[in-house]
Formats: sequence, structure tokens, C-alpha cells
Amino acid sequence: YIVCNGDEGDPGAFMDRMLLESFPFRIIEGMTIAGYATGANNGIFYIRAEYPLAVARVQHAIEQCYKKGMLGENILDSGFKFNIRVFEGAGAFVCGEETALIASLEGKRGTPYLRPPYPVEKGFMDKPTLVNNVETLALVPWIINNGSEAFSSIGTEKSKGTKVFALAGKIARGGLIEVPMGITIGEIIYNIGEGVAEGRKFKAVQIGGPSGGCIPSSLKDVPIDFEQLAEMGAMMGSGGMVVLDDTDCMVDMAKYFLTFIHKQSCGKCTFCRVGTKQMLDILTRLSEGKASLKDIDELERLSHYVRKGSLCGLGKTAPNPVLTGLKYFREEYEAHAKGYCPVRKCRDLIKYVITDKCTGCTKCSQECPVNAIPFKPYEKHEIDLDLCTKCDNCRIVCPENAVEIVNVNDQPDNK
Repeated sequence: YIVCNGDEGDPGAFMDRMLLESFPFRIIEGMTIAGYATGANNGIFYIRAEYPLAVARVQHAIEQCYKKGMLGENILDSGFKFNIRVFEGAGAFVCGEETALIASLEGKRGTPYLRPPYPVEKGFMDKPTLVNNVETLALVPWIINNGSEAFSSIGTEKSKGTKVFALAGKIARGGLIEVPMGITIGEIIYNIGEGVAEGRKFKAVQIGGPSGGCIPSSLKDVPIDFEQLAEMGAMMGSGGMVVLDDTDCMVDMAKYFLTFIHKQSCGKCTFCRVGTKQMLDILTRLSEGKASLKDIDELERLSHYVRKGSLCGLGKTAPNPVLTGLKYFREEYEAHAKGYCPVRKCRDLIKYVITDKCTGCTKCSQECPVNAIPFKPYEKHEIDLDLCTKCDNCRIVCPENAVEIVNVNDQPDNK
């Protein structure tokens, strides 16, 4: 069997979706070539059901190929037969892992299994199965038509060709980009993405999906390839690239990504199931100002245990946002342990105050969804902190910039 892995579950990633919707014939051709090369006669598109347009277009493309004799029992009178069908996945992030994907195809719970045997020896229905990503299969026809030398001429010595990234986050010009391997982070951020918003500073970029690492701006001149990313603590992964600026809190970002990963864990491995929960608990306490410096050491220790003890790639890479955060932004974690958030992002550690700039225009009072700001025209307004939900509406609408965010435990040294 040849299986096309279209189970793209990363938040903010839509590379596979674009290829499936826009270039389905190219992927079908790549699968057919892979089948011919390996002696397989059956292909399966595994596409998440949340991509209805991709499913419809791939199914239509398959029908057209059958009508033209490019799929079926005797393709173009060559004597080679190859049949393709579409399977819709239920949306579990872990099914992006090949053994979990195969279990899902067989109607079982989508959980990975220990290898060996590898899928190429014993996969779907106990038959040899080749599982490749959408992007990989889409490249095969181009390489066949243009030659391996042309493909190898792009990229670096060890990482050949191009890579599609989903550029998102605090970037002026986001979207899908295809770049040669070896391009630097800075070239992507500034030359393609046109930098972050005016007045803000590029802080870090999270590469590789929710379990990718956060690379600081100080490493913007490092080339992007498989080896360099692994050395920095990140990974190529799905190709997600989330840009962070100086208003983003690294503890809050790690908490966000780990929340997603913990929810998506299949629960088979104790290290992944329990370990990510314990890590998330520590991150939550840090964001609330209830953790200590010892908790940071415990978080780091747990991260290494989860990485070493997990069965599949989800658990092994889950600690990446935390480990890179501790490696490059440890001072932010230590600041949270002392009770304050350096960028004033964590809700439990901040409060909103109205300064003497207030003219009493009442805009903040009118916009407050919980009536935490009494309506007092032409008077300096005050915020009832017991009612305030820190929705940020008041600060956004204030024409005088009179609303400020301060740390609850702010001291002169912490500002």
C-alpha cells in the first residue's frame, strides 16, 4: 500500500490543505510513481474530515484519472495497475504519526505502536505499507521530470530541495511560502514576511508546529535545514512558523502549545499522558505566580523524561517549546517564579490602571463588558479590579492612552 498522510492537525498550518485543494493531480501522480517503484497496487489518501474541499477535489481528481485511464487495472496499457481511494480521518492530531494513522485506517483507535516491525514490513492489513507526506509525494513528479540533479542543486549539502512553510503570528505579511533549504530565519522574517508590526521587535519564531522549538532573534542568521534546526532545539516538523514579537510571553506561549499537545495525546504512554500534564501544571502555576525556582528545575527534568520515555514523535517532541524556552529565555521563567510577567501578558500577574491622562470621555466605560468602570463623564475613571476580566477593551479604545497594564507585584526593579 501507498498511503498519503494528509492528516494536518497543527494549529496555523495549512500547507497540505493547499496542495490537496490546488494540486491533487500532482499528488496522485506521485503516489502512482511510488506504487510503481515499490510494487504496490493500492493507494489511500488519509485526509482529515475538517478539510471537506480538499476531500471533494481529491475525489474528483481520482474520478478524472480513472476516466482517462491513468488509474485502474491497466494504466495506459502498461500492464501496471494502481487503485486509489480516500479515507477521512476524525481529526486526532496523533494520527499524523504513521503507525497511529494505520491503526485508524484499520478502524482501530488511533494510537502508535512500538517498532519494529516497521510499516514498510508490516503495515495496513499486515501488508508492506509506505506512508509519505503530501508535500513529499507532490515533489516526486517534478523530480522525475527535471532530474535528481536539478532538485539536489537547491538547498544545502545534507538538506536538499525546498520547503513550504506557513508563516503566521506577529508578521506583517503572512501566508504560505516555499523557500530553498538553507535560507536564514532573518531572510524569511524580513525579506519575505516584511518584519513585525511597526514599533515592535522580533523576539522569536516557533518552528515545526505545536511541538516545535522557539528560536530567538539572536539566531536569525542561522540557515534553516534539518541539521541546524535540530541543533537549536527545534525541528522542521509540519512547516509551521509562528513569529513572536516583544509583546509575547514565552511562558504563556509554552503553556498554549503544551495545552494543545496534552489534549491531543492518545494516552498510551505514561510519560506523555502524565508527564505533559505535570509539565502543564507547573507552567500554569508559573503563569499565576505560584511557582518557585525549584519548579523550573523540576519542569526541565520532567521535559527530558517525557522526551526519552515517549513512544512516538508527539511525546518525544512535546517538551521542545519548554526546553527551548528555558534554554533561550530562562530569565522570563525565573521572573514568573518571582511573581511578575516581564511583558505583562499573564492575566493573574497583571492589572489595569487608569492614569492622570484620562479626560473622562467614558469610552472605556461604554466598552467594558462587565461594567467594571463606572460611568463618570469628565472625571478620571477607575477600574474595579474585582470585576475586571482583563479583556483589554478599555486600553484599545482609550484615545488618550490613559489605560496601562502593570504587574500586580510590580517593583522598580521589575519594570
